[in-house]
Order: sequence, then C-alpha cells, then structure tokens
Amino acid sequence: MRYSSFSFFIGVTLTTGFVLVALLAPFIAPYSPYEQDFYNGLAGPGALHLLGQDSLGRDILSRIIYGARVSLLVGFVTVFISATVGVALGAVAGYFGGRIDEVIMRISDIFLSFPGILLAIAVMAVRGPGLENVIVALSIMGWTGYARLARGQALSLREREFVLAAEALGAGPLRIIFLHLLPNIAAPLIVEVTFGVASAIVGEAGLSFLGLGAQPPTASWGSMLSEGRSFLLIAPHLTTFPGIAIMLVVMGINFLGDSLRTALDPKSKKVIRAV
Repeated sequence: MRYSSFSFFIGVTLTTGFVLVALLAPFIAPYSPYEQDFYNGLAGPGALHLLGQDSLGRDILSRIIYGARVSLLVGFVTVFISATVGVALGAVAGYFGGRIDEVIMRISDIFLSFPGILLAIAVMAVRGPGLENVIVALSIMGWTGYARLARGQALSLREREFVLAAEALGAGPLRIIFLHLLPNIAAPLIVEVTFGVASAIVGEAGLSFLGLGAQPPTASWGSMLSEGRSFLLIAPHLTTFPGIAIMLVVMGINFLGDSLRTALDPKSKKVIRAV
C-alpha cells in the first residue's frame, strides 16, 4: 500500500505540474519561444537562460514550457477521440454479439495487423504533416485497444442480473449500453485512458522527431530532439532537456495509471492486504 500511495503521489504531482505549466505557459515562460538571438546560438545553460539556447538562440526552457501544450493537447484530444469511438464500438459489439461483433472485431484485427507507428506514418503521408493530422493518425491507431477492452467487459456483464432485469422492464439496447454497461466498466477504462495519454505523447514526439508533427516554429519536444541531434556532441543540452521532459511526463502518467489500477482492481487490493 505504501508503494501505491507513493506512486500515486508522484504521478499526480508530475501530471498536475505539467498540466499547470501548459496552461500557464504565457505567464511563466521567461522568453518568447520564437525569440531568436543568433549571436548566442548553442549557448549552454547560464544565469539568463537556465537551460541554454538552441541553434537559433531561442530559449530552451521557454520552448519546453510551450512544448508541454502541444504534447498534452495531442495526448488528451487523441485519447478522447480514441476512447469515445473505441468504447462505443466495443460495447455495441459485446452486447449484441453475432455478426455485429464479428464485423467490428475483424475491422479491429485489420488495424492491429499493422505496426502502430508505421500506420501513423502512412496516414501522415496521405494527409500531410501538421498537429491536427497527428491527432487523426494517432486516433486511427488507438481506438482498437479501447474497443477490445469494452467488448470484453460487456461480454462478461450482458448476462448479469441487472442487465436481464433492465431488458425485462423494456429498456432498449442503447439505454442498457449507456446506462447499465458503461458505468460498470468505467474503472478499467479509466486506467486504460491514463496509459493511452502517455502513449499518445510518445507517439506525437516520435512523429514530430520525424518531421511529421508540429511544424516550425511551433515548439514541440519531438522536433526539439530532432533539431538537437545534429549538435549532440557540441551542445548536448539541446536534446537532454526535452528528453527529460518527455520522460517525466510519461513517467508521471504511468505512475498515476498504475496506482489507479491498484485502487480500482479488487484483486490488487486483496494481494496488497495479504502482503
């Protein structure tokens, strides 16, 4: 239980901290993320620029702060779209079964047959680079996990007494799905959503690193890593600090997801009490 409490504290602290940084970016960033100083390009950390400056003399700390907006925006919006579509399709498939279940799950299998990042790159190749297209690409590859989870939970609940009672009282399928099934499968979905946000942030960083995400001069952690790799030996701070930012936010969200899984899973609680 101590480990669960500690991981929850770390997760909440890091996640909340980055969310506040993203929301308050215009007020806490020491410089504009686009302000250039060519005379001091590649300057290391110092009193005026705590994390140094990039090849164009832009303040790295300010760009990391504004980059949090991009990463968290992509993470939350992608998960919202993916979870909405995936949970709806999965719940319908699990409740109705039969041909509806077969069609939805076979479509899911088709998407899962492609490596996720390659599918995202293919989508970006068709739609072109840009932040909106990153969200579309990550959503297309992300809905399947939620669909399978919702389907499995719906299959286990559709024969339960409260569902049969609702059917006997004349409740329609949509009413049963949204008012009886979904509230009872919310716990594992909440855990899946937290891990989904972390995966989307890493996915956005990867696409931006390849030049397919947020386009210059927009501050993005992935594009900052890409820009800094050419100066890795002479100015390692260009890649070190954006990499640490990605690590911290993903670690915080994963810690939060682990602690939520422990708190919401009755089996985990029994194991912890036994220990």
